[in-house]
Amino acid sequence: MAKTVLVVDDEEDIVALLRYNLEKEGYDVLTAHDGAEALTAAEAPVDLVVLDVMMPGVDGFEVCRRLRATPRHASTPIMFLTARAGEFDQVLGLELGADDYIEKPISPRVFVARVRSILRRSAEAVRTETLVMPEVLRVGDLEINRQNYTVKVDGQEIFFPKKEFELLAFLVSNPGKVFSREALLNRIWGENIYVLDRTVDVHISKVREKLGAHSASIETVKGVGYRFRE
Repeated sequence: MAKTVLVVDDEEDIVALLRYNLEKEGYDVLTAHDGAEALTAAEAPVDLVVLDVMMPGVDGFEVCRRLRATPRHASTPIMFLTARAGEFDQVLGLELGADDYIEKPISPRVFVARVRSILRRSAEAVRTETLVMPEVLRVGDLEINRQNYTVKVDGQEIFFPKKEFELLAFLVSNPGKVFSREALLNRIWGENIYVLDRTVDVHISKVREKLGAHSASIETVKGVGYRFRE
């Protein structure tokens, strides 16, 4: 079954170019030209969202944040394709839950290759989680449901964006094991994505804050990385 890609950009020629090259490779393509249209289009099942940042009304960052806050798109791959190439923008996009952040301009062949790579990693992650990790992880009063991307702390459901959720679930599913920042980056963000080491620290800090009294369960191993205490 063909994968469906939602392409969002306020420049019609760019949308047309990306659509043409994706359809040539066998993908089904939905399009939107601003953030509001994107959120409406995303109500349909999509396998990947390609987002520009600078759009009228609701910008790409806000679209990403809203998509990640919905159960339907908590784990849908999201790629930023934008002229906003600053380090701050890249870090922000990835911290909001994007799976890739690409600077314009990009050749159509490279773009399609990146799309194919993201969808392949997503499919592999689903297979790995299905085969290796239990659907529901429970540690004391902490419950992590991998099927619907929910976390309950002391019986109260707390929202975790995609990367924070995956980071917590991975550590909890490997209790006692120490993982370096590099290992966590490769596991959660992917080996081909450039992300600063401090991105892991920022996400760990946010996870701890949401865990409240359970925050001490995520331990910092000085000079090495992090682990979830058994």
